[in-house]
Amino acid sequence: QVQLVESGGGLVQAGGSLRLSCAASGRTASVYGMGWFRQAPGKDREFVAGIDVFTNYADSVKGRFTISRDNAKNIVYLHMNSLKPEDTAVYYCAVRRVGASTYDLWGQGTQVTVSS
Repeated sequence: QVQLVESGGGLVQAGGSLRLSCAASGRTASVYGMGWFRQAPGKDREFVAGIDVFTNYADSVKGRFTISRDNAKNIVYLHMNSLKPEDTAVYYCAVRRVGASTYDLWGQGTQVTVSS
């Protein structure tokens, strides 16, 4: 199995920046793609960014967020700039394993709060 541990969340003012990290351990050879999702209070979980051979982003974060991956350390990062109050959510790291059609493993989540 693969274990995911996120870190880096916190409270930041609008316009500020944060970097989230997610370290994968265990059967990391089974990991194909890694990504970030978020869930705001009262809303469904939504895709934020993903990275495998390519990177892709939700329209709402394009140009502000950057996803990167250190394959040697099995860590994925989410660099968040120009944060807005509507970015406030619990952010979840996710993994898509080799052969899987979607993300199927999840971290515990880390809270990001952006004050206006």
